[in-house]
Amino acid sequence: MSGNLFTIFATIVNFIILYLFLRHFFFNKVNGALEERSNGVKETIDKANADRAKAESLKLENEEKLKNAKEEGKTIVANYKTKAEKVSDDIVKEANAEAQLIMERARKEAEREKEKAQDEIKSQIVDLAVLVSSKALEKELDENEHRRLIEDFIAKVGI
Repeated sequence: MSGNLFTIFATIVNFIILYLFLRHFFFNKVNGALEERSNGVKETIDKANADRAKAESLKLENEEKLKNAKEEGKTIVANYKTKAEKVSDDIVKEANAEAQLIMERARKEAEREKEKAQDEIKSQIVDLAVLVSSKALEKELDENEHRRLIEDFIAKVGI
């Protein structure tokens, strides 16, 4: 047991010496490396959180811009639609005015043609009357012949 006690005591002393040696040469370096690694991880996490916050901010900003762009687009479309309707109404009004003008010209032209035709008919009636008179003057007419000439005249004139 005395050998065992000495071995236990020597083992404890060796362990303490080894611990002090390792602590003096390695623990500070290992702790420094662990602390450096821990700080690096913290910085990475902080940077990731900052990037996520920035990305969220940009996302909200882009959504707001998209919303504004959609509203502006709707406004632009509405304005152009209003302008197109106004142009369309103007074109229809102009076309109606033009059609009215054409109708008025056609009516006046028809009136002139009617007057011209009436003048031609009157001229033909005068010519026929002269013709009938000259035939009547060429020979002496009895009442039946006179009636026949008048009926011919009426038939030719269409009265």
